[in-house]
Amino acid sequence: MESTNRNGVVASTQGGRLQDGISRHLSQWNGLQMAIQNQWGGRDSHQKSLQLAADIFSWFSESKAPLCVEDLENLLHESMLLSFNTEIEDGSIEQVAEELMIMHEDCQQGNH
Repeated sequence: MESTNRNGVVASTQGGRLQDGISRHLSQWNGLQMAIQNQWGGRDSHQKSLQLAADIFSWFSESKAPLCVEDLENLLHESMLLSFNTEIEDGSIEQVAEELMIMHEDCQQGNH
């Protein structure tokens, strides 16, 4: 059964929008897309990118503490380093993290 949050948005719809937004942002991130295309994470690089999207969604939806952009940056950095053997130093991690935080806020307010 679907439930309605305090903003009148159906929770399952809100979660679906958040998942779609995360996937869309990651699909537009050049650093991650290069890592997938060149299989820097091995033959299962695409699967690792899907896991990253799931991890980000979980971070947003299961965090009990206030969300902090630096924590999301750390999650992205660690995932790129550990899953794809890639050190991203072009500022895109910070940019992607900021965009995801803004998108999450929009979803929370029912604007996305």
